[in-house]
Amino acid sequence: MRCAVTIESSSDAEADVVIRDIDERGVARITINRPHVHNAWNPQVVVALTDAVESVSAMPQVRAVVLTGEGKSFSAGGDLRWMRGILDQSSEQRREDASRIGKLLVAIDSSPKPVIARVNGAAIGGGFGLVCACDIAVACNEAVFGLSEVRLGIIPAMISPFVVRRLGEAQARAHFLTGHDPMPAQKALDAGLVHHVVGRGDLDAAVEAELRAVLRSSPTAIAETKRLFRRTGARGLDAAIEDATSALVGTWESGDAREGLTAFLEKRSPSWH
Repeated sequence: MRCAVTIESSSDAEADVVIRDIDERGVARITINRPHVHNAWNPQVVVALTDAVESVSAMPQVRAVVLTGEGKSFSAGGDLRWMRGILDQSSEQRREDASRIGKLLVAIDSSPKPVIARVNGAAIGGGFGLVCACDIAVACNEAVFGLSEVRLGIIPAMISPFVVRRLGEAQARAHFLTGHDPMPAQKALDAGLVHHVVGRGDLDAAVEAELRAVLRSSPTAIAETKRLFRRTGARGLDAAIEDATSALVGTWESGDAREGLTAFLEKRSPSWH
């Protein structure tokens, strides 16, 4: 069963920004379909992706979910032209945008289905956060992973609870505070960000191996195990999401955010004050 979400973007018509397929085994494959911008998010993508995750999560026949990106990139995170437009929004509008991102990440994290990230290329910013929200991550050896927000004058707010949980605070601090160049797949494996790294030609086989393991396990036991994880950390995660939303809104209102994003789009070095 194939379902494509078609949404009109603010700048041009974009068809099928998120594609959902469900095979006869009950494996749902959700694909971010904006390869021309490295599967970067805009509000339409965030809403469509959330809807797709929530929809398959509620289907009894779905046993597992695979999340990936179309083309050679997994996801470049937020579309910088969209983020540049956030600078001109009200605080209320910024909070709504941030809350939608938080809702997406929580939908992935709290799904009763095991969610496998098929990382077919670069996972930057929000794309890095998507990987961390998934239960299992399989990456091709050409994938790179980056957290460059501070170099743009913004913060990795909404993804921070998931990144810290995945990497641990020490590793997360090092990546958050420096905005280092993206790390290669092997380093991501060593850091615990992903669970397997394979050649691009072996990526689907490696994902399939994880799916076989999931499909031979009890769906009830898997769902209850995920609920157990959720109950264990839910109070802290909910508070962290609320704090992250407030922090992100505040950052968007700073001069550094305007300067950082403007400088990036103008292909110059930012002038920090």
